Amino acid sequence: MKAVLIIGLLLMLTGFYGLMTRRNMIKMVLSVAIAEVGLQMVMITAGFIRGGTAPILTKDITEMASFVDPVPQALVLTAIVIGVAVNALMLVFIIRMYGKKGSLDVRDYTDSKW
Repeated sequence: MKAVLIIGLLLMLTGFYGLMTRRNMIKMVLSVAIAEVGLQMVMITAGFIRGGTAPILTKDITEMASFVDPVPQALVLTAIVIGVAVNALMLVFIIRMYGKKGSLDVRDYTDSKW
């Protein structure tokens, strides 16, 4: 699981690097999505137990220590749904902004006021 943790951290760093260095708004949205995937991988490794089983309670439970914590799994599922919604909203904003100015470069929107 160390490899998955390292890959997750590298994905987060790659996403943040892309967010800081890119000027194209679509590439910035993709960078945010890459960072989200890295964060989800880190959260999955936080709840991993080698040899663990699903926390389904039955009458013949013998050992409680072998259950995997379901909270990180639920958080990752929630993060996936929220991430898809946020990415879709960012893309809708980009489409609207492109329709007004005809550019995807962030520098062209410095004079815009909310």
